[in-house]
Amino acid sequence: MDFLAEYASFLAKTVTLVVAILVVLISFAALRSKGRRKSAGQLQVSKLNDFYKGLRERLESSLLDKDQLKALRKSESKAEKKQGKKKPEAKPRVFVLDFDGDIKASATESLRHEITALLSLATPKDEVVLRLESGGGMVHSYGLASSQLARIRQAGVPLTVCIDKVAASGGYMMACIGEKIISAPFAILGSIGVVAQLPNVNRLLKKHDIDFEVLTAGEYKRTLTVFGENTEKGREKFQEDLDITHQLFKNFVSRYRPQLAIDEVATGEVWLGVAALDKQLVDELQTSDEYLATKAKTAEVFHLHYAERKSLQERVGLAASGSVDRVLLTWWSRLTQQRFW
Repeated sequence: MDFLAEYASFLAKTVTLVVAILVVLISFAALRSKGRRKSAGQLQVSKLNDFYKGLRERLESSLLDKDQLKALRKSESKAEKKQGKKKPEAKPRVFVLDFDGDIKASATESLRHEITALLSLATPKDEVVLRLESGGGMVHSYGLASSQLARIRQAGVPLTVCIDKVAASGGYMMACIGEKIISAPFAILGSIGVVAQLPNVNRLLKKHDIDFEVLTAGEYKRTLTVFGENTEKGREKFQEDLDITHQLFKNFVSRYRPQLAIDEVATGEVWLGVAALDKQLVDELQTSDEYLATKAKTAEVFHLHYAERKSLQERVGLAASGSVDRVLLTWWSRLTQQRFW
């Protein structure tokens, strides 16, 4: 028991020291940044052709012996010299963007700057490829993200959307803007519907003689509430609003994919890629890796990423938040023993 008490005391002191150091660092950073103008982010551009070439060369150096490798490099050098004598042909360009969507579509902040940058150079001869992963979220957030993609279509630049895992609800709202939608065979697509839910604890409050007043100016300023007593009229209005939003969603999808039997697919259901192809929710079954590797053989492929510059406080906060999320997700998975097959 004495050992445990001493160990607990040591652990408490260590944690206190670490927290104190973090507080000092954050305070120091805050003082340094005080009064400074917040620095803008930076557009990072990498050529994926070089990435694919590096992968191939690494594999060649591992599999071939010295003589084979020397002969291969010699033949490649001759081919490059022969090609160099010819007038070089301008290759088409492919701009690759990534969107990993959360419920608030937070990645829109980077997406809007990436699109602004590429539209300053892209022409109808080029192509934009969006690698999209999102299960949807808030209507207004995904509405803005979709509007950003619509800028590409309005500029006349071909847009291809690749989905490897999921593009559902707001995610599919974004995907449908692509002139071509490519999906992995077992990606999840669809969920063209609207959902809203909230608890109501009014009866619990009444049971404990707690009153909750809701005062509004405007008949429908509040329809359903968490604490107040909901009425049938309020429920009907709430449902009416959901139906209107759903109809707008359907109209939006139909505008960009008129080939869809919209009433058949806009039921809120989801389909795997193979079934989604039959329903014309997608145009091809292929992974984004396969599509881009093929493109890299005939085009110059550039990956664009706009990185926001974050303060020390923000970086520490994001790291802590990510750690907590991972721990909670791990334990939740263990407790529920979730299985997908």
